[in-house]
Amino acid sequence: MQTWFIFAILSAVFAALVAIFGKIGVSEIDSTLATTVRAMIMAVFLTGLSLIIGKFKLISEIKSKTFLFIVMSGIAGALSWLFYFFALKNGPVPGVAALDRLSIVFVVIFSVLILGDKLTWQVAVGAVLVTAGALLISWK
Repeated sequence: MQTWFIFAILSAVFAALVAIFGKIGVSEIDSTLATTVRAMIMAVFLTGLSLIIGKFKLISEIKSKTFLFIVMSGIAGALSWLFYFFALKNGPVPGVAALDRLSIVFVVIFSVLILGDKLTWQVAVGAVLVTAGALLISWK
């Protein structure tokens, strides 16, 4: 089994825990504040990890174009989590998580339009099935 596959599964497991812990954590506070606190904890954790494993010293090697796209990714991630925690506060966890996973479909669309990736029939069918699954799970 390839390493990326194992890490992707671990990512999915921890993303599921984010939904569960987030729903509990956001129940008694404002969703924007909860997202802010979460981001601060992530920043401290990841900074500490980068320092411990010796990656922080590589920060000077980041080129300006790369840095710009990392900044844009960070802003997109922050907006995603703001909307996600607001949805978690006000909606059912399975429905919110399922609709959030429509990001897979948007990745397919954006990768074709922006990155020029080829859209194969397998990817198209998979995207349709993900969409159908997300709608089925979130539909009352």
